[in-house]
Amino acid sequence: MFIQTEQTPNPSTLKFLPGRVVMDKGTLDFGDATTSHDSPLAKRLFAVEGVERVFFGSDFVTVTKAADKDWQVLKPSILGGIMEHFTSGEPVVATDLQAGSDAAVDDDEIVAQIKDLLETRVRPAVAQDGGDIVFQDFRDGVVYLHMQGSCSGCPSSTATLKMGIENLLKHYVPEVVEVQAVQ
Repeated sequence: MFIQTEQTPNPSTLKFLPGRVVMDKGTLDFGDATTSHDSPLAKRLFAVEGVERVFFGSDFVTVTKAADKDWQVLKPSILGGIMEHFTSGEPVVATDLQAGSDAAVDDDEIVAQIKDLLETRVRPAVAQDGGDIVFQDFRDGVVYLHMQGSCSGCPSSTATLKMGIENLLKHYVPEVVEVQAVQ
């Protein structure tokens, strides 16, 4: 098994591409080891000392390291953990935790338009950098988004949010006046 790695805009995060499907649909973000109990792969990665966050995309795994750790030390253990997992035959997630991006039935027209723009234009671009952005709410002209994977804690995520996503949404949805990240 050959696993490629890619750098992301976040220097504390690397994107690992195992060459196979990681998530059939949606994404999953594990903020720490305590949230990984339903994922054999996430548990295996958090067992590597220095791993602080794990994110699963369709065909990649994004790992965030502690600031005091070095990628040259961590990378072989992470690669080994991913390889072990995929050769073991275990599922990536033991239960149905996969977050779907389906629009809710009661979404009004503006929210549906925002979600469509995020799904078709923003999420694919952000996934290339090993992250994801998930719609949380739209209230009083403000769109609230949750940053995941390499986007979480990335130095350039604020610029991406304000200059890129906010401008895009304001252009296509005049009701949007601002975009904010939520934790």
